[in-house]
Amino acid sequence: MNQDALQKDREKVAQFWRNYRKFLKNESVAARAMPWYRRHVEAYISATKPARLTEHTAKQVASYLETIGRDQRLEAWRFSQAVDALRILFCRQIEVDWCGVIDWKGISLAAKSLENDHATHGRDVISIDPLLLFNVDGDIHSRNFAANAPDLFSRLLTALRVRGLAYNTEKAYRQWVARYLLFHQWANPEALAAKGITAYLEHLAVQRGVSSSTQHQALNALIFLYREVLGLDVTDAVSFVRARPKRSIPTILSRREVKALFDHMSGRTYLMASLMYGTGMRVMECVRLRVMDLDFDYRQITVRHGKGGKDRVVPLPDSLSNAIREHMTEAGKLHDEDLRKGFGETYLPSALKRKYPNAAKEWRWQYLFPASRISTDPRSGAARRHHMHESALQKAVRRAAVEAGIDKRVTSHTLRHSFATHLLESGQDIRTVQALLGHANVSTTEIYTHVMQRGGHGVRSRCQPWRAKRRLVVPGSREAALLTRRALRQRGK
Repeated sequence: MNQDALQKDREKVAQFWRNYRKFLKNESVAARAMPWYRRHVEAYISATKPARLTEHTAKQVASYLETIGRDQRLEAWRFSQAVDALRILFCRQIEVDWCGVIDWKGISLAAKSLENDHATHGRDVISIDPLLLFNVDGDIHSRNFAANAPDLFSRLLTALRVRGLAYNTEKAYRQWVARYLLFHQWANPEALAAKGITAYLEHLAVQRGVSSSTQHQALNALIFLYREVLGLDVTDAVSFVRARPKRSIPTILSRREVKALFDHMSGRTYLMASLMYGTGMRVMECVRLRVMDLDFDYRQITVRHGKGGKDRVVPLPDSLSNAIREHMTEAGKLHDEDLRKGFGETYLPSALKRKYPNAAKEWRWQYLFPASRISTDPRSGAARRHHMHESALQKAVRRAAVEAGIDKRVTSHTLRHSFATHLLESGQDIRTVQALLGHANVSTTEIYTHVMQRGGHGVRSRCQPWRAKRRLVVPGSREAALLTRRALRQRGK
């Protein structure tokens, strides 16, 4: 009897996994990944043995994901795979009622770790060896630059950082210089001078067909190299074929489209997208927000180190205050749990870290939108919970736009464009909008006035072609007789 019961249990287990495999196929999971999905489910069942799967709660699953998220040995893609495995188990196979409570996609996207050269900690330099300074797998240009011209690489890097340029600008400049030197077979740039710059810029415009803004960025990088690093002024001597400039109009969502977009978002990505639309923040400004940047009494948010290294203040939307408070409560619980587990430290720039050694574990310095899992800092090797990767928000916005049936090219930056345009439509002064967006020149803000003109320079078309109208007239009708008499009167005149 015991053997029969044991055999039945084995058959039930085998049937359970056969059914799970069918749902994996329905979800288009690759065959080579299916064994890993099963292992993730087995690990979850092993950790929660006493309860039946049908009796599990959303809190129990979320707690398990938080637990494995603290294992810094678990790569980001493995963690995302585990989240997806449990989602298919509970939402597709078991079909629990609380499935929609957990933001499965948001947790998975927010688990991505920051790259070695990510803008958040790209300036933290440990080694002074230029060959190791930017040892990044994806940045082949910097590695070639450091290997073929280490002295020039070090001088360029020093000049960029002494002037306090943004890290993204620094990265773009050194890559353009690397491409320029590679184009000339790593020749001495002082010998190339203006003729070398002209040849390269014309190559970009003619052979590569780059846009005018791309060519202009390359020119700025090379002028910086010659003027600030080599001490040569070649501005007047450079003459080249310029790429044709294009004036592009930003994509704007109507209020109806914004609502449709948000209807297809949930969780923290919904809150972040709503903040971007309600404040006009850029995507990196949003993901880098810290707890101390929010002021509920004055209903404002301080954006730190925006574009150009400038701080500014934007309004805190009243409609999001309660949601942000609830999110901060959950983030605070996560931080307290990290502290109990021996973690709880966040990223601080090296100078602040030296000045305030204990600030990294304080609640006010924590990121408002933390990552789903603890990861290892690629620079220092410390186990930290970084902010959510910006690509998570970008992917969530693009996916919601597709699901909402919006045919426009929608990105996370579209929310910033829509914020500015809707403010101007509501009667706000353009100088106020300029300050909220952080534009240095009002001419940049003026581009958003195009949509207020409603069509071609404010003209509303009422064109009704005479021929089309004439075909709709029924011969012998009263309307036809009136048109005939009108035509006869016009001929008599």
